[in-house]
Amino acid sequence: MTTDSSLVDSYGVYIDGRWVESESGRYDVVNPATERVIASAPDAGVAQVERAIAAARAAFDSGSWSAANPAERSRCLQQLSDALLARGDDIYALAQAEWGCTANERLIHVDGPAFMIGHAAELALEPAEAPMDAWGAAGTTLLRYEPLGVVAAMTPWNFPHTLNVMKLGAALAAGNTLVLKPSPLTPLAGLALARLIDEETDIPPGVVNVVTPSAIEASRALTLDPRVDMVSFTGSSAVGRDVMAAAATSMKRILLECGGKSATILLDDVDLTDELFERLLFEGCTMHAGQACILNSRLLVPDALHDDVVDRLAELARNVTVGDPTDEATVMGPLISRQHLERVEGFVERAESDGATIVAGGGRPNGLDHGFYFEPTVLTDASPASFIAQEEVFGPVLTVLRYHNDDEAVGIANDSVYGLGGAVWGTDIDRAVGLARRIRTGQISINGTIPGDAPFGGFKQSGIGREGGLMGLRAYMEPKAIGVPA
Repeated sequence: MTTDSSLVDSYGVYIDGRWVESESGRYDVVNPATERVIASAPDAGVAQVERAIAAARAAFDSGSWSAANPAERSRCLQQLSDALLARGDDIYALAQAEWGCTANERLIHVDGPAFMIGHAAELALEPAEAPMDAWGAAGTTLLRYEPLGVVAAMTPWNFPHTLNVMKLGAALAAGNTLVLKPSPLTPLAGLALARLIDEETDIPPGVVNVVTPSAIEASRALTLDPRVDMVSFTGSSAVGRDVMAAAATSMKRILLECGGKSATILLDDVDLTDELFERLLFEGCTMHAGQACILNSRLLVPDALHDDVVDRLAELARNVTVGDPTDEATVMGPLISRQHLERVEGFVERAESDGATIVAGGGRPNGLDHGFYFEPTVLTDASPASFIAQEEVFGPVLTVLRYHNDDEAVGIANDSVYGLGGAVWGTDIDRAVGLARRIRTGQISINGTIPGDAPFGGFKQSGIGREGGLMGLRAYMEPKAIGVPA
């Protein structure tokens, strides 16, 4: 590993506080905007993954982190927060090169995670034990939260730095040790994070380990190994089900944040401002080129407003600047890979064959001969039961659906195997909140008011458990009740 400031580098795996060469070769890391190789990553095999687990297990059992004073854990996490803030430009350059982060999304991908770790430092100081009211108890009942042990964190490629930091922060604030396995499409994000931990913090060796296997067998070792106490996974619902099944063999605790097909409902009294349309397009289509599980990719519009809404959204979509993430004028960057680009193309082709109408986009942009780009796409005339309205595209495709009354809107919103996010827009706040209460989803905003430091997760096949805030911290802990005589 070089010693310059760039975080775009060819790393080894990070095990027990040391950089180790891969025993299974290396693989290329490709810039999705240029299709050029920017680095190589270590292809950890099963044996190296097992050594990372052993290091995390030994570090936990030794008590170097789990038994440390909470103030010491907080101090170390604050060191990491400071390092992330100080190296923000370097992380941004990595985000542009590895996963196509644009300037308008820097807060989500780069600056926000630094503050997440700072909040984790605060959560590390939360009291782990307190008396509780217990009916029928003869004495006092103490409710104590203890770290689970070794956490295997498995993260996706769409928001890699954000999700690496979120899981690591909560796991470490709770007193656990960690094996982090990033996606093989974005391995540098996890390895760069390990580098900053190694160089800028006093987190003890073995507490954080980062492995970047490309093979399923090596990844499955994290879900099957009995030395792992918890698997925290973010990714597709299909893979989440496999993770859940494998973790069940040793009854590991699991936290799954999976897919979404969230709906925005425009009520008939909504104020159709330009700012609203810009937000609808961003939150339903162009945010990180549509590669976000929380995307509101279904837009439910009353009949009377439908044509006007579609026309204005289509015009906005046609004027989105798509291109190189390093250009400050770019609004939407590339998809992550050629395979994923072809997948998104297939969704749009099938939607059209099923009767949907493409009113904007629908293909690769003209003039971009290199890179995995797809136009912001707006579809209408689809049935709520159609494939495009039911399946997660994970690309810049917004499906506009008609409805006739509030009950039908709620029914369409709930007609999904997913239940992650959603939104309601309207002038009558009580009416909007009433609809929000009826929608089966883990998080929902009214007129753009995103829930603050609140639990994040989903209903149905959008996952199990919650991340974020105090509830997210407790998800990485085990409660223990202690009865103390009077």
